[in-house]
Amino acid sequence: MTSLFFSYSHKDESFRDELEIHLAMLKREGLIEAWHDRRIEAGASLHDEISDHLESSKIILLLVSPYFLASDYCYDRELKRALELHESSDAVVIPVIVHPCDWKNSAFSHLRATPPDGKPISKYPNHHDAYLAVVTDIRKAIERITPATAMKTQLSMESNEPSQKLGQKRSSNLRLKRQFTDHDRDMFLDSTFEFIANYFETSLHELKERNLGIDVRFSRDAHKFTASLYRNGAKQSSCRISLSDRRHFSGGITYSKDEAGTGFNESLNVEDNGYSLYLQPLMSWRISDATKELSQEGAAEHLWSMFMVPLQ
Repeated sequence: MTSLFFSYSHKDESFRDELEIHLAMLKREGLIEAWHDRRIEAGASLHDEISDHLESSKIILLLVSPYFLASDYCYDRELKRALELHESSDAVVIPVIVHPCDWKNSAFSHLRATPPDGKPISKYPNHHDAYLAVVTDIRKAIERITPATAMKTQLSMESNEPSQKLGQKRSSNLRLKRQFTDHDRDMFLDSTFEFIANYFETSLHELKERNLGIDVRFSRDAHKFTASLYRNGAKQSSCRISLSDRRHFSGGITYSKDEAGTGFNESLNVEDNGYSLYLQPLMSWRISDATKELSQEGAAEHLWSMFMVPLQ
């Protein structure tokens, strides 16, 4: 079994959680055992635990973002040692590009990053496409560092030793409720706004490519963006999507059909169910109960559907 280590900034924890979900098949096949610092038990030495697992890992994932590059611990301690292990062929370092950042001028710029071409996960309209590409690259890395015969032998031994497997049985009911901080909620809101902006920009360009007579316009700044769609030169739909203080009544992400106005037609607020954060539409009477807890992608599609109403 190949040991895998996550090196990441806690500001990117949601991306680490999602990537770990996508590693499920590699875990089920007995090919990897993943570790990150959230598995350190209370009272244990943080530095010693991190150092021990880093040294013993065969694959080291760098979740690269501006926060990772700005973290002295990630960059100066974990990355430095990870590259030494990579150079000595004791481990394989894989940069996973999470957000746009200046990683091409970093100490690991010579390494082939994933997703392909170093396109950040946050830039994909559907994040699952990005995670699948990352998992595919991780699987290929495992195949490179683990001889085929050894993999077959390992799988054979596991299938022929039921008593050992029996001893490893555990409950699947391991999920615990957690308390989310204001920082967690603010970071989730920021990343959701970034996701929705990328979703709209990519969808607009794809719509233009697929349909004759369609033109689009997209403009954004740090806290809002506007989108317009034209058919044969005539404006058919437009909107303004803004990021505001979530502590206000309309706090969160607001959608307005009026590009220049101050009102809004929809507002997405951050909520939690004790296990994860999600977006709650203020105008939730418009949608079914099953879709009131929206993921980032669900929120983006909800607003995109409102934008497309005049054309459909």
